[in-house]
Amino acid sequence: MKAYDGMYIGGAWRPAAGQDVIEVVNPADEQVIGTVPAGTAEDVDTAVRAARAALPDWAATPPAERAARLAALRDVLTARADEIAETVTAELGSPLKFSQAVHAAVPIAVAGSYAELAATYAFEEKTGNSVVHHEPIGVVAAITPWNYPLHQIVAKVAPALAAGCTIVVKPAEDTPLVARLFADAVHEAGLPAGVFNLVTGLGPVAGQALAEHPGVDLISFTGSTAVGRHIAAIAAGQVKKVALELGGKSANVILPTADLAKAVNVGVANVMSNSGQTCSAWTRMLVHRGQYDEAVELAATAAAKYGERIGPVVNAKQQARVRGYIAKGVAEGARLVAGGPEAPREKGYFVSPTVFADVTPDMTIAQEEIFGPVLSILKYEDEEDALRIANGTVYGLAGAVWAGDEAEAVAFARRMETGQVDINGGRFNPLAPFGGYKQSGVGRELGVHGLAEYLQTKSLQF
Repeated sequence: MKAYDGMYIGGAWRPAAGQDVIEVVNPADEQVIGTVPAGTAEDVDTAVRAARAALPDWAATPPAERAARLAALRDVLTARADEIAETVTAELGSPLKFSQAVHAAVPIAVAGSYAELAATYAFEEKTGNSVVHHEPIGVVAAITPWNYPLHQIVAKVAPALAAGCTIVVKPAEDTPLVARLFADAVHEAGLPAGVFNLVTGLGPVAGQALAEHPGVDLISFTGSTAVGRHIAAIAAGQVKKVALELGGKSANVILPTADLAKAVNVGVANVMSNSGQTCSAWTRMLVHRGQYDEAVELAATAAAKYGERIGPVVNAKQQARVRGYIAKGVAEGARLVAGGPEAPREKGYFVSPTVFADVTPDMTIAQEEIFGPVLSILKYEDEEDALRIANGTVYGLAGAVWAGDEAEAVAFARRMETGQVDINGGRFNPLAPFGGYKQSGVGRELGVHGLAEYLQTKSLQF
């Protein structure tokens, strides 16, 4: 176990204001692997003041130079990719191959995309007799989750820096070690002091202080819808901009013309990925009644292969929460065809890959975000019924549609109330906007739309 000291503020590691620490636990074996300081309101204030002091010079830095700094950061992250993957595996429990392919590789790609955007984005444009100027919104508070700990940091930091903003990051208390590694990478890449600052701590203390701080111009938060509402209320009191990426209960709609086996197998893999701890996971599989029994059998077979392949969930509280939802599904009449509420191992916060059949749209497991390796399979009568079920939750973050004809899938996807839809297994695109409808959030991340969240617009008339 290693005791990590200090907060990264103003370009250096500085002593924390308080003495309290947070223990970081490896969820695979329940062993404490390190401690980090539990930040206070004083630490947050120091970090915000550092970001505020660095803002004028960074905002005035030419976009080409900001792009060069981001490219340097991308290169440092690339050189440290193995260390990133190993760190995420230790504190999140993700299998190492997944950490390498996703937790390390995706943030590197996102950082690179913003290095390019910073150099090419039209920060000024002419319309009629006006010049429209896009300038940094100011100091950003970034509060990030534990499920994709580095990706969510980079998805906020990279566009903020590309825009000319300065930033204070409060990472999730379960996964702060990769955030510290990222701070070291920022330092090695030579970003000016105060442009990026890191305060570790608990949400109700450090996160609350950061959201409330009057020196913050924008709060970018990724996490639960309940906490998102709380942050939005804080921001409303100060008329402060928010970007919120919240919960999801995404539908995977398999139309009758689709390749059923492929759609089911990819759908199961999507839900089991990252131990089900993905806000955009397709946790509701919608299948036509004529193909339903076959789909259930395929899904049960596919899920059984993940028993030894997925990692644990992040902590004991999350394990109990997911197992509670599984028990609730059974109690409400859903039929277990794979997995169940019993812990599959004596040690570690593991949950069995679970598949439910005979799920109805009104069941708890079909309406609420579980955030674990749990798939619900629902039956629909026709396309309109499928659409009604797909749109029948308070969420609208992501989804998928499968059909033999791409045009058929696209036509259905256009009617889904959700921010992103994969067509016939479409690949992840770091340039495509990501964000939700309804209670899945406000604003967008990634690509040019993600950059725009961190910009203020000013028009000059001539």
